[in-house]
Amino acid sequence: MTDSKYFTTNKKGEIFELKAELNNEKKEKRKEAVKKVIAAMTVGKDVSSLFPDVVNCMQTDNLELKKLVYLYLMNYAKNQPDMAIMAVNSFVKDCEDPNPLIRALAVRTMGCIRVDKITEYLCEPLRKCLKDEDPYVRKTAAVCVAKLHDINAQMVEDQGFLDSLRDLIADSNPMVVANAVAALSEISESHPNSNLLDLNPQNINKLITALNECTEWGQIFILDCLSNYNPKDEREAQSICERVTPRLSHANSAVVLSAVKVLMKFIELLPKDSEYYNTILKKLAPPLVTLLSGEPEVQYVALRNINLIVQKRPEILKQEIKVFFVKYNDPIYVKLEKLDIMIRLASQANIAQVLAELKEYATEVDVDFVRKAVRAIGRCAIKVEQSAERCVSTLLDLIQTKVNYVVQEAIVVIRDIFRKYPNKYESIIATLCENLDSLDEPDARAAMIWIVGEYAERIDNADELLESFLDGFHDESTQVQLTLLTAIVKLFLKKPTDTQELVQQVLSLATQDSDNPDLRDRGYIYWRLLSTDPVAAKEVVLSEKPLISEETDLIEPTLLDELICHIGSLASVYHKPPNAFVEGSHGIHRKHLPMQLGGVEPDSPVGPTTTANLTLEQQPQVIPSQGDLLGDLLNLDLGPPVNVPQMSSMQMGAVDLLGGGLDSLLGGDLGGPTGGSPAVGQSFIPSSVPATFGPSPTPAVSSSGLNDLFELSTGIGMAAGGYVAPKAVWLPAVKAKGLEIAGTFSRRQGHIYMDMNFTNKALQHMTDFAIQFNKNSFGVIPTTPLPIHTPLMPNQSIDISLPLNTIGPVMKMEPLNNLQVAVKNSIDVFYFSCLIPLSVLFVEDGKMERQVFLATWKDIPNENELQFQVKECHLNAGMWTISPAHLIPGTFPHYTDLYYAASDTKFVKEGPHQLSLKCRAPEVSHYVYQVYDTLLKN
Repeated sequence: MTDSKYFTTNKKGEIFELKAELNNEKKEKRKEAVKKVIAAMTVGKDVSSLFPDVVNCMQTDNLELKKLVYLYLMNYAKNQPDMAIMAVNSFVKDCEDPNPLIRALAVRTMGCIRVDKITEYLCEPLRKCLKDEDPYVRKTAAVCVAKLHDINAQMVEDQGFLDSLRDLIADSNPMVVANAVAALSEISESHPNSNLLDLNPQNINKLITALNECTEWGQIFILDCLSNYNPKDEREAQSICERVTPRLSHANSAVVLSAVKVLMKFIELLPKDSEYYNTILKKLAPPLVTLLSGEPEVQYVALRNINLIVQKRPEILKQEIKVFFVKYNDPIYVKLEKLDIMIRLASQANIAQVLAELKEYATEVDVDFVRKAVRAIGRCAIKVEQSAERCVSTLLDLIQTKVNYVVQEAIVVIRDIFRKYPNKYESIIATLCENLDSLDEPDARAAMIWIVGEYAERIDNADELLESFLDGFHDESTQVQLTLLTAIVKLFLKKPTDTQELVQQVLSLATQDSDNPDLRDRGYIYWRLLSTDPVAAKEVVLSEKPLISEETDLIEPTLLDELICHIGSLASVYHKPPNAFVEGSHGIHRKHLPMQLGGVEPDSPVGPTTTANLTLEQQPQVIPSQGDLLGDLLNLDLGPPVNVPQMSSMQMGAVDLLGGGLDSLLGGDLGGPTGGSPAVGQSFIPSSVPATFGPSPTPAVSSSGLNDLFELSTGIGMAAGGYVAPKAVWLPAVKAKGLEIAGTFSRRQGHIYMDMNFTNKALQHMTDFAIQFNKNSFGVIPTTPLPIHTPLMPNQSIDISLPLNTIGPVMKMEPLNNLQVAVKNSIDVFYFSCLIPLSVLFVEDGKMERQVFLATWKDIPNENELQFQVKECHLNAGMWTISPAHLIPGTFPHYTDLYYAASDTKFVKEGPHQLSLKCRAPEVSHYVYQVYDTLLKN
């Protein structure tokens, strides 16, 4: 007879009988009695009164009886802590039993009894078991340390158990290693900032060695631990990948996903153009495909993880799109997930297959699936521009089926296609209007109204169509009412003469008859706009629409990186970080992908990298060759930049520019002025010169009476720094998924600023802004992080002023003043380049004594002298003298003596003027000339 007989008894006075049986002399009777006690406990009866009698049964050699007694103890020790102490001696004794199974059983039970009074007695037995000769006892003791830490963390640390656990990582038995890793990982979750695991190359090597021999769950613990390690270089990352790759062919899907997680993290560190990187990508595809041949539930978990992987690295599965084609017997949750991945993998190469599949799905019987399939066709059109025409044609075919929900979904999708490709497919509007009467869903009605309003000038009876919706205005959903209001206002602005009554009617309905505050407010705004300033109304209502992108449903990049670190866990199924759904997740440490050690994305404009982020001490003392031109912009340091104190500018002054070639003008005479010309250091200022260009009245600044074109030594007129070029668009919205950046450079109070305007022309808000510069000719780097602290909402603009300094790594660029910039936000990383005007690098304290200047001029070889003509110089009549030749700050060694320029150039009335420049590096002269040319003309 089986043990089920113990669960069928309902006798009265049972406790008394059990007590007698537990004290029977015969072992078999005692064993039967304990089984009855456990059965009663299991069905919920209170048998705690038998505690002392059950504890007496611990003194036995019978392993089965001992297990039963330990089970009882674990259940009731918390309720009767005083009586539980009776069992301590037995535990201690069992921990020294010759049978390793009993030793392990004793230490396991000790860990499960959560009674403070007992834990202090368990330290010595546990310490012995951690060093036991039998690996089974050691692996059990390792898990016991984690349990004990949960009860009394301070005691575990004081007793040195954590050190013992770390020692077990070097154990000869792979299962002991796996359990030690599992225990340390669990403990470190409650201490996220402590480096308990102490992962170093030696320990990693031990873990990978154990990986091949331990059980599948041991392998998962070790792989999860490996995924938290950051290799020190590309070689180590590749070595770990090579040794983890065999786990991809494991039979257990959890092991496979853990191995995928490790590889997905570590390939971040490999150069994208390396052969091994491409090999890893090829090896990742087959195991992921194999996971889709399991049970539907396993398929779903695999698909949720694949969804993340495809968003991060679509190239892994780009050849496997057929695997995600839906089968007729797939459950709906699998079908919808496959459909989502199929769209993510759609490209110009496979779009024909994908569209054929989607068209087939649109004739299925499952309404939800059909809707998503029609929506998917629209997403394909937006994603793959070359396929848009074919997608529109497919949607028109579906509209002809006259199946109501298919038609409605198709119209919603076509609206988005119109938004993405304006003025391209409007010829189909007539077909859409034929189905106006069949639309009963708010989304579809709103989409149709939007189309009619947006293209009202092309639809002859647009007013009649929109008027038909007005009859039941108050019965419509808020979405439809708002869209209808805007559409009729658009119609009025395009055809004002025919639609005045219609617009008055809708504004009256919206403002007087509606109790919806959103609708009423919009109605009042339109009413006031139209009545006060129709031109402004036109600019607002008919303004350019923000771009739409197929990526509006993508997971935000920083969250995606975090979820990739949780592949194979619930977080990757929910697509939420653990702290979003785990209660009391204060101890959960947020994970992120490692930063690249070298190299950049192949499609970035920056190309292969040189050494990234050099410290000041490591700055090269030689300008790198042109071959090393491009640095690493992908290694965005998203923390605040290190604030290095500004280095003082070199006290090498500005010189006075002389026209017509300095040597010929002076005739070698270093004496005083000749003839009637103004002396060097004096100038003739006509009465008509604006105050901006006049000499500084401030006595503290010795300007030698010269008009300083750059206004760097005066505090008058424009802000110090002089002329600032108007902002130019550096990054257009079409190239940055809706983010537009316009900017210019300026110099104020001795500091360089990058003045930028950020505009969000996308449909989603943007956060997490950061900026980084590539190495450049002047070592220009940001002094502070990008000062954007609030989300940038759609259609919102923000002006920022980013302070710069010149203490970064130097690399000669072409052209010399080229600056390559990477800007990161919550959507992606974007790249652009702009030109730094050299005037912002000129320093204020650059005046030179005349004799020093002339000596310096003589010192620079004559063959380095270049002469330029400044044409169309719009100065007032009379003669000017300017002294703008300030030195670029001497904080970078390569250009210290670069910008000695000829000084005291005279500009007399209109016409071409000659500018002489001498530079130690002649190739720079042209850029200095550009500065003078720009400033004189503005």
